Amino acid sequence: MGRGIAVAFAYAGHSVTMIDVKARTAEQFAALEAEAVGEVRKTLASLARFGLLDENDAEAVVARVSVEPAQNTAAALAGAGIVFEGVPEVVDLKREALAAASKCVGSDVIIASTTSTILVDDLSSSVDLPQRFLNVHWLNPAYLIPLVEISPGAATDPAVTERVKAMLEGIGKVPVVCAATPGFIVPRIQALAMNEAARMVEEGVASAEDIDKAIRYGFGFRYAVLGLLEFIDWGGGDILYYASRYLEGALGSDRYRAPEVISRNMREGRIGLRTGAGFLDYSGLDVDAYREQRLAALVDMLRHFGLARPPVLDRD
Repeated sequence: MGRGIAVAFAYAGHSVTMIDVKARTAEQFAALEAEAVGEVRKTLASLARFGLLDENDAEAVVARVSVEPAQNTAAALAGAGIVFEGVPEVVDLKREALAAASKCVGSDVIIASTTSTILVDDLSSSVDLPQRFLNVHWLNPAYLIPLVEISPGAATDPAVTERVKAMLEGIGKVPVVCAATPGFIVPRIQALAMNEAARMVEEGVASAEDIDKAIRYGFGFRYAVLGLLEFIDWGGGDILYYASRYLEGALGSDRYRAPEVISRNMREGRIGLRTGAGFLDYSGLDVDAYREQRLAALVDMLRHFGLARPPVLDRD
């Protein structure tokens, strides 16, 4: 993940230093350095093949990335603008790395963990001035996926959260803010979806190939244009309400039970587009223009995947 983040920042014009937190011999570090820089170079070569940069410019981006051994941590962090911790998902290792980093940077330097599992408040006590600490969860591959989840802790200064959002937007990312809760947003939703897909294979509902095809051309296709909650509003929360009740009874599992907010929205008439409000507020919105824009985006995706076909017409 650290190398992917390095590519994202270097691509956007920033100098990046990756620091090895593990003590190694000079020979071991030289091998690690060559491997890390080689991976960055290989990634940028791929981006060049994809047309995202000129092949002749790739080496200039690689030159923005350097690797330093553990004994050079203090010097390497002296001019840092922000520090991302990316050691393995072990609490003690992260606390050790965060504590060391926080002692080497100025009081106004933001420190972030890239953990995907450990809550920010379980790590913040390791950081000097924890008000400048928060979790910043990137999705692999970090240099391609736009979304980055920001999770501030109880001690995090709101101004720090805003600075991180602005910084991420400045390198072309799409940041979202979520509470300090297990699973953040994406891992929590995708864990349910992946487990359900695996369960359907186990139950013989469909083949793995057909389930994945259904996700690519149905589930994922729609949600690349419409967010999950936006889609509930698009069709109407009442549909989810009744579908959930049926699935819970038919499949005999409360994992399909709708949360109370669905029932509350039903009682309050917050059905979605049809009533002007649901999870989102559509008051004052030109609904026809909104629908047209979303449908146009779906048509663009059909064209992208080569699935747009002309009508069959009878011609004399």
